[in-house]
Amino acid sequence: MSADPGRRVVDDAVLDDIDARPGSTASLLRTLIGLYLRPLGEWVSTADLIALAHDLGIPAAQARTGITRLKQKGLLLAERRHAVGYRLNPAATTMLERGDRRIFEMREMTDADSWCLISFSIPESARGVRHQLRRRLHWIGAGVVSPALWICPGHLQDEAWQIVADLDAHPWVTLFQAHSPVMASTPHEAAAAWWDLDALRAEHLAFQSALAALPDDPFAGYVRLIDSWRVLPYLDPGLPPSMLPEDWPGGASVAEFTRLSAALADAAWRRVREVTATAAPSSPAPRDASAG
Repeated sequence: MSADPGRRVVDDAVLDDIDARPGSTASLLRTLIGLYLRPLGEWVSTADLIALAHDLGIPAAQARTGITRLKQKGLLLAERRHAVGYRLNPAATTMLERGDRRIFEMREMTDADSWCLISFSIPESARGVRHQLRRRLHWIGAGVVSPALWICPGHLQDEAWQIVADLDAHPWVTLFQAHSPVMASTPHEAAAAWWDLDALRAEHLAFQSALAALPDDPFAGYVRLIDSWRVLPYLDPGLPPSMLPEDWPGGASVAEFTRLSAALADAAWRRVREVTATAAPSSPAPRDASAG
């Protein structure tokens, strides 16, 4: 860590990466690793990883460059076993488990659910912490009531507090639980002020449009489905019906993702076992744990 307390960040944690553009080499490789490295025993040979990347349409040289960058970001650690390969960085486990919950268990609020308010007053000497706090609160779908007061679903309180802990920002941050905020505007107007609903709508419509272009091959189709979807459960907090317009596309996105992922997951896992010569597990096909 930097000696400057105003720039404290966590150096050994592997963070969610929702900035990588879906469909890019970086995004596809991260999704591939998040999906399959744990059920493969947290290690894969370089040759097998490049072969699976080829199935996704990524040329070998491009895949090698992308893998090197993921190693530099701390997601992978080089480790030779019977062949040259990579193992999952243990520091990525929390991020991957969080990805499991978000991507496959996306929660939609009801009007009776609680909220978490995040209030902070961070001095200018710690502006780096303030920037990272806002950035990472945005990553979990929090809305902006005012520059120093953010709001997220109550079930994300532990996740918000973990962000505070990661940044060592406890002296400046307070979390509150709240029910039914009282406001002069309507719930829909409040949501439109606190979140960028137009941008979220565009994300949902882009995801739905991407479904038409999914490859017929189950493995490539499944990985690209997850890759197109994986950012949405982070950015979209799953607001209650009273805060959303009647034509909100979120429900259709969730339904299509659920249907297609159930249809493709087993066949995709069979292809991974074929490439890596891995015996079939007793548990169902693995679920995604990538965040980016």
